[in-house]
Formats: sequence, C-alpha cells, structure tokens
Amino acid sequence: MIDMEEILKNLRARGFDATYFQSGEEAVGYLSAQLHGETIGFGGSMTLETLGLYDRLSEENAVYWHWRKNAEDERLHAAAAKVYITSANALAQTGEIINIDGSGNRVASTLYGKDKVYIIVGVNKLAEDYDKALWRARNVAAPLNARRLNRNTPCVKGELKCHDCKSGERICRSLVVLWNKMSGMNQVEVIIINETLGY
Repeated sequence: MIDMEEILKNLRARGFDATYFQSGEEAVGYLSAQLHGETIGFGGSMTLETLGLYDRLSEENAVYWHWRKNAEDERLHAAAAKVYITSANALAQTGEIINIDGSGNRVASTLYGKDKVYIIVGVNKLAEDYDKALWRARNVAAPLNARRLNRNTPCVKGELKCHDCKSGERICRSLVVLWNKMSGMNQVEVIIINETLGY
C-alpha cells in the first residue's frame, strides 16, 4: 500500500519540492498560476499530453515541445529553456525518481542547466521501493511506449516486458535515477496527481 505522506516526506528529504493534487485540472491550474512569461521546454510525455498542459501554458509562455513542431528545432529550444517539464516512468515511495530514455533529451534536462524542473506523475507510476520502481519502468512503461511508437522490439511482439534486447529500434537506451535534487538546480518539483496518467 502506497503512503502518500511518506512519499512526499521522502522526496522533500532528498531536496525536491513535492506537491500532491487530487486532479489533473488542479495541477494544471497550479502550474499555470506559477509560470508567466517563461521559456519552457517539454519532454516527451503522455502524461503532459493527457493533461493538455502544452496548450494551457502556451497562452502566457514560449513552450517548446518536439511533439508539436519540427522535432529537432524544438528539442534544441527545449534544451536551452530555463524551465523544463516532463514526467517519470516510476517514482518510489522511498523517493527515487526513475526515467528510461532513448534519445536522452528528456533525461538530460532533468540533470543540468535548468532553473526549474517539474516532474509530473500520476499515481499509477508509484511503487513501494526502488526495486519495484525500476521493475515498473523497465517492464511496464518502456514496453508500452515502444508499442505506442510502433517499434519492432521483443517487448512489443512477445510478452510485454523488457527482454534487454539489442534491437536497433530499442527505445530504452539510458536509465537515469534521481536520488537527490541535482547540485546547481534552483528548484526541482515533483507533482503527484491522484489520477492514472501516461505509462
């Protein structure tokens, strides 16, 4: 059983800001109230897509997302932005944040060069501990994303789990674990929403 207060406490002990919302609508309103006149980069994320966050934040900010315009140009602008918003593949109750990535743009921006990073997760991504969070990232999130992208990988064709394949179409090429807020980052906030969001 996941203990929300324990997750929030453990995230804060690791240097992250942590907030919890009952609905995506509340979380979007919260971010919209905080971000005005900013340059914001988005990482690829079904969670952000589901929340409609791009359209809402684009009303008062310059938002760059490779899912909306020329992919390479948008990635470069997103990498240069001082504010970055993405999701995570898993979040452990013990406070570790886990992401698997294929091109590296999403995870790189959670590690360096930003003033503010927001990591938004639905309750479906919560796990009791680090090992279960890592298992979830590898065996739930990665195969579902590979399926969404129509990749020719064993995790899509066979049993929906990581086969640690050598396929050229493999999307899980890096694993990043945030144990603590990175040095030099002004603010890294984890926003947990009491909804099923993304993979």
